[in-house]
Amino acid sequence: MALSCSLRLIRLRACWPVSLKQASLSTAPDEDCRQVAGRNEATRKRWMKEKKPRQGCSLPGLESFWEERLTNVATPLWRFPYEEQLKVKSESQKKVLQTLASCLRELGTDKLEITQRPDGLCCPLHSVVPSVSTGEKSFMGMSGEPVINGYRNKSTFSVNKGPDGNPKTVGLYVGTGRARNIVCVRANHLENIPEKHKQVAQYYEEFLHQSPLDPCLLFHQGGHWRELIVRTNSSGHTMAIITFHPQDLSQEELCTQKALLKDFFTCGPGAVCNLTSLYFQERLTPGDSWKGISVRVMKRSWLSGKSAFIMTRSSHQQSPYQLLYGEPYIFEEVLGLKFRISPDAFFQINTAGAEVLYQTVGKLSRADKNTVLLDVCCGTGAIGLSLAHQASKVVGVEVVEQAVEDARWNAAFNGISNCEFHSGKAEMVLPQFLMSREDDRLLVAVVNPSRAGLHYRVVQAIRNCEAILTLIYVSCKPEGEAMRNFLEFCCPPDSGKKLVGKPFAPLLAVPVDMFPHTIHCELVMLLTR
Repeated sequence: MALSCSLRLIRLRACWPVSLKQASLSTAPDEDCRQVAGRNEATRKRWMKEKKPRQGCSLPGLESFWEERLTNVATPLWRFPYEEQLKVKSESQKKVLQTLASCLRELGTDKLEITQRPDGLCCPLHSVVPSVSTGEKSFMGMSGEPVINGYRNKSTFSVNKGPDGNPKTVGLYVGTGRARNIVCVRANHLENIPEKHKQVAQYYEEFLHQSPLDPCLLFHQGGHWRELIVRTNSSGHTMAIITFHPQDLSQEELCTQKALLKDFFTCGPGAVCNLTSLYFQERLTPGDSWKGISVRVMKRSWLSGKSAFIMTRSSHQQSPYQLLYGEPYIFEEVLGLKFRISPDAFFQINTAGAEVLYQTVGKLSRADKNTVLLDVCCGTGAIGLSLAHQASKVVGVEVVEQAVEDARWNAAFNGISNCEFHSGKAEMVLPQFLMSREDDRLLVAVVNPSRAGLHYRVVQAIRNCEAILTLIYVSCKPEGEAMRNFLEFCCPPDSGKKLVGKPFAPLLAVPVDMFPHTIHCELVMLLTR
């Protein structure tokens, strides 16, 4: 039965209009913006043929085939009216809920609300909630203008060979590594990237052309200059983070390069970007485990069963961010609260959408002064702090130490005293916290993991804790590893897997459109028992 569910999930992913692996630009902020196109091209064309776009809609001034290809892959819905985009996303979420219901039936669930639903869904599906910029907002009804263009507050640009062979092109990827046809294409025409991000990328490319050092296309092939990350807030403040491979450069030579970079963006041509912060991070070679860095890891996909090498990023602890110029942080306001954002801290990439998302979570959680809110994978504490006024206490858990420091600062600055934040892996911190607590108050758990989903020990701890009756799962990729978590939370008790607690049942699913022009949205799933 488990194999049957896995095969069904693989088919679900195959029928998506564009492979979800290709569109990381439209996902959560802890994922980069580099695009990989080319897989599933026939499926995309078939889907585009079925959906009729606006007549006469084209990108003015689009001269390059590669730019058009990138635009169609990174933002495949850009041609459609926004109302049509929401319909497409609603249909995608229906498939997710139908797959979950089918798998739960195969696993032997006795929940009548799942087994006897005529629409085949595991629970009611709310209409897709758009992100709005003004007006009163709630998931049951809202006013305000939708935010559909330039909404990203974080973008990651790669450095690689462009369509013309220029190895110092700054942009996003098109093509696949397997086919060895990756091309780096400038992102000037992508509607979801703000002009400020495009400007910084443009001037970074100009700096690279002036630099005598080569870009680092592959670690083992030498070179130095690597990716650019741009973060902005609603006030226009801009943080740029540039990664660099030192190779065999001496400390004196490194200092020279940092000085040249700083001069370019503060008193050279790049000064027009008006950066608030300029950071520099030295990225080390795969295999540098003696320095506490694991750059290359083996990851096994639960869905495909295949193993593959993937490249991971260095954290601040592994390779510290060096502030070359400006302020160490930028700040953002969400729902009347001020949040401090560090270079590698998690923060939702659509600020207007984040307000809608957090209000949706608060509405579904039904937290009150008799409950403790668990904010798992809390990042800078945005969800927990925005709901602190509802609950008696908020406990946040986050693996990125700098993000936890930000969360604590955010709580203190906003005068919120009923929150505590713990640094560490959730699979280590959460079970220990739940076992040691002496409080008899009910718990409401909110989990917002990365695409990798929750660790199995986190699922076990939540499932086996009788005090947790309400669980809110927020996922930007519900058809991926989150589906595994849904099944673990909702399947019948299984002592062999140490899932002995009463199963949860999906009660309501609310998609929130955080990524206009793409096929993605955040799915907020309410599970109760």
